[in-house]
Amino acid sequence: MSNLLQNFNILIIDDEESQRTLLNDFLTKKGFKIFTAANGTDGVDICQNNKIDLVLTDYQMPDITGEEVLEKIQLINPLIPIVIITAFGTIQNAVRLMQKNAYNYLTKPIDLLELLELIRNLKETQFLIKENELIKQTLREKYSFDLIISNSREMEEVINTAGRVAKSKAPVLLRGESGTGKELIARAIHSSSDRAEKPFVVVNCAALPETLFESELFGFEKGAFTGAISSRVGKFEEADKGTLFIDEVGDIPLSIQVKLLRTLQFGEIQRLGNNKIIKLDVRIISATNRKLEQMIQNNEFREDLFYRLNVVSLTLPPLKNRKLDIPMLVKHFIEYYSNLNNKKVTNISSEALDTIMKYEFPGNIRELENLIQRSVVLTRDNTIKVEDLPNYLLSKSNNKNNILDEIEIGDLNEKVDNLEKTLIFKALEETNGNQTKAAELLNISERTLRYKLSKLKK
Repeated sequence: MSNLLQNFNILIIDDEESQRTLLNDFLTKKGFKIFTAANGTDGVDICQNNKIDLVLTDYQMPDITGEEVLEKIQLINPLIPIVIITAFGTIQNAVRLMQKNAYNYLTKPIDLLELLELIRNLKETQFLIKENELIKQTLREKYSFDLIISNSREMEEVINTAGRVAKSKAPVLLRGESGTGKELIARAIHSSSDRAEKPFVVVNCAALPETLFESELFGFEKGAFTGAISSRVGKFEEADKGTLFIDEVGDIPLSIQVKLLRTLQFGEIQRLGNNKIIKLDVRIISATNRKLEQMIQNNEFREDLFYRLNVVSLTLPPLKNRKLDIPMLVKHFIEYYSNLNNKKVTNISSEALDTIMKYEFPGNIRELENLIQRSVVLTRDNTIKVEDLPNYLLSKSNNKNNILDEIEIGDLNEKVDNLEKTLIFKALEETNGNQTKAAELLNISERTLRYKLSKLKK
C-alpha cells in the first residue's frame, strides 16, 4: 500500500449494517482507519471528537439526511471532504449537494475499485495542495525583505520605501544599473503585498523583438497572424490579480507604449485579432537602467506613460557605492553555491577578499555572484584564495593606469568609434560571446548591442 494512502481516517455513515460492514472490511484491508455510524447524528458527533479525513455518508437515513450531515460537518470543519452515497433515483440530489461543496457522490451498489480510485485522487489532490503551499511559503521566505543582504544606508532606504509601498496598488519604477537586484526587490514587493498568493509574471523587454511585443504583452487569437495556429494569453492576462514585472521598460517601442498607456489607464486589454475588451486587475512594477527623462526629450519615450509608471520611484545603488555589503554578499554566495555543488568551501582568504573589494564591479551583484560561483566550483580547498579568482579581476585590480594615457589625440568621432568597438569586443570576449551578459557588462540593452554589432559588420 502506497504511503499516500496511509494515516487516513474515514468515517462511514449508513443505516444499513450490510453496507457499513462491506465498506469497513474493504477499506480496513487497504490500510485505512475506519469509523462507522448507523445514523447521521452519531456521525456528526464522531466528526466533532475525532480527526476525520473523509466522510462517506448515505443520503437517505431515518434521523437526518445526507444534506443535513453535510451542513453540520461543514460547520465543524469545512475542509473535511464529504462523499454522498445515493441510490440511482436520487442522483439529482447528490449533484445539488456537490454545488454545496460536497466532494463527490457514488451510486449504489458501490463499485469498490471506483471508491478506492476516488480516495487515491483525493489524497493526491491534498498532497499537491500541501506541496504547493510549501512552495509558496518557500518563495515568500526567499523573496522576503528580511533576506535582502544589505548593510549600506542607501540600500536600507530602498528596502524601507519598498516595504512601505508593498501593500498598496501604486505602480513602482525601479531604477539602477544592470545587476543591482531590481528583480529581487520587485519579487520582495510582490511577496509582501496582498497579491502574494497570485502570479508574479516577468516580461523582459530587452529580449523581445519589436514584432513580438504586442502579442507577448496582450496575447493573440488563432489566425491573428501567420503562424498563430492557436490562441494564447499574454503576460497581462497571466498576471491578472497579481503583479506584472516589466523589465527594461525603456526598450518598449513607441507604438506599443500607446497601448500600454491605455491598459494602465483603464485596466483593460484586447488580444491581437480580437475586439473583445478584457478587464484585468494587475499591479505594475517596472524597471530600467536607462535615463527615461532623456529618452522623453529625444521623443523615444512617452511622457504620459512615464508618469503612469513613475508613481513611486526607487533607485538601487551600484555595488561600487555599497562596498560595505560585499563581505556579507560574498559569505552568502559561498554558503549557497557550496551547498548547491556539494562542496565544503567555508571561507575566503583576506587577500582574495581584498582583491574583490578593490574591483569596481561594472556588472554589480550579478557579476559578484557569478565570480563567487566560479571560485567555489574551481577551488581545491575549503577556502577561496587569490589564485581561485578569474584573471581579469586580478589584472584590473592591480592595473591603475589611466586609460587616457594610452589614447593619442586625433579625430574625435574615429577615436570614440574605435573605443566603443574595443569595449564591445572585450565584453564579448569576457562573456565567451554571450550577448546578454556582454550587454549587462556594458550597461546597455541587448537590442542596442545587437544594433551596434550589425553596424560593425557593415
